[in-house]
Amino acid sequence: MIEGTAEVRDVHRFDVSALERYLSGRIEGFRGPLGVRQFRGGQSNPTYYLEAGGREYVLRRKPPGKLLPSAHAVDREYRVLAALAAHTTVPVPKPYLLCEDDAVIGTMFYVMDCVHGRIFRDANLGGATPAERRAIYDSMNDVLARLHLVDWKAVGLAEFGRPGDYYARQIHRWSQQYRASETEKIEAMERLMEWLPKNIPASAETTLVHGDYRPGNMIVHPSEPRVVAVLDWELSTLGHPMADLAYNCMPYHLGNEWEGLRDAPLAELGIPTEAEYLAAYCRRTRRPAIEHWDFYIAFAEFRLAAIAQGIMGRVVAGTANDPNARERGERARPLAEAGWRLVESRLG
Repeated sequence: MIEGTAEVRDVHRFDVSALERYLSGRIEGFRGPLGVRQFRGGQSNPTYYLEAGGREYVLRRKPPGKLLPSAHAVDREYRVLAALAAHTTVPVPKPYLLCEDDAVIGTMFYVMDCVHGRIFRDANLGGATPAERRAIYDSMNDVLARLHLVDWKAVGLAEFGRPGDYYARQIHRWSQQYRASETEKIEAMERLMEWLPKNIPASAETTLVHGDYRPGNMIVHPSEPRVVAVLDWELSTLGHPMADLAYNCMPYHLGNEWEGLRDAPLAELGIPTEAEYLAAYCRRTRRPAIEHWDFYIAFAEFRLAAIAQGIMGRVVAGTANDPNARERGERARPLAEAGWRLVESRLG
C-alpha cells in the first residue's frame, strides 16, 4: 500500500474495469488486473495510484460536477509534461497517454509514470537535516531556473499561451475565477483587483512558467537532496518568470501560522535567505537584478487568495477532494489583506 493514498472517495469513483480495458494495448507492457487507490492530496484534480502487472502509474483527471471555466486543465498538464520529458532536463514524470473521451471514466484524464521519493508539504522541509535543506533549496532553485531557460518555441509550446501582457491577463483571469467562486465580500480583494492592473511593471519577457511552484508539488529523491520530479502543471502557461519566482518565495513573507518562514531561524535550519535565493536564481538565469519585487509579491498574494477562494467554492459545492480544503479556503481573506497591506505600506 503506497504512502499517502486511501480508498477512492465515493464522489471520485469510476468503473475500474472500463479503465483497465482502455489502457490495455495503449500503454506498452500494461496488463491487468488493475488496482486503484486515491492520493489524499490534489484537491483540484483528483489523482490516483494505479498498479497493474507489477507496474505503477499515476492517473490525473478532471473532477466530476460543475467546473469553473478554464479550470482543471489536465490536457494542458499532459501537453507540457510531454514536451518537457522529451526535450528538456526539467525533471517531470513521463506521461503515457491523454484520454479526452469522458465515456471511459466520466471525465478527461491522463496517465503518467509513478515517481517515488519524498514530498515536503511545507517550506521548512520538516524532517530534513540543515545540510539536506540547503541542498534541496539549491536544487529547487536550479530546476526553476532551468524551466525558465527552456526554449518554449523549440519544444513545441509556441501555442501554449500568449506572449506578453501576462499580468494583465492573469489579474483578469483570477479576478473572474474569484468572482465565480465568491462566498463573501473581501474588501482587500476588491482593492487589489482595482490597484494591480494599474501598476504592472513594463516587461515583454516571456518564459514557460509552472504556476504553482513549491515544495509540495515536487518529489525529492528518496535518499539524495535533489528534486527528481515536478508535479501539478495545471496552471502552467507562457508567462513572466517573476510570477513563478515570487510565488516560490511566498513562504518568506508568511508566518508560522501559514507554515511560512518569516519568523523561522533560517541559518539554523540551513535554508537560504530570500536575498540569497534570489541571487542564486539571477546567477543561473544570467539576470543582472530584479526590479519591482514588491509588485510581484503583492500579485502572488492576490493570486493565492483567488486560489483559496476557489477551494472554498468547491467546499461549498461539496466537490473538494482535500480533507483540509476548508482550512485552505479560509485563507482567502487573510491573504488578500496581507497583499493590500504590502501595497499600502511599501508601494504607495
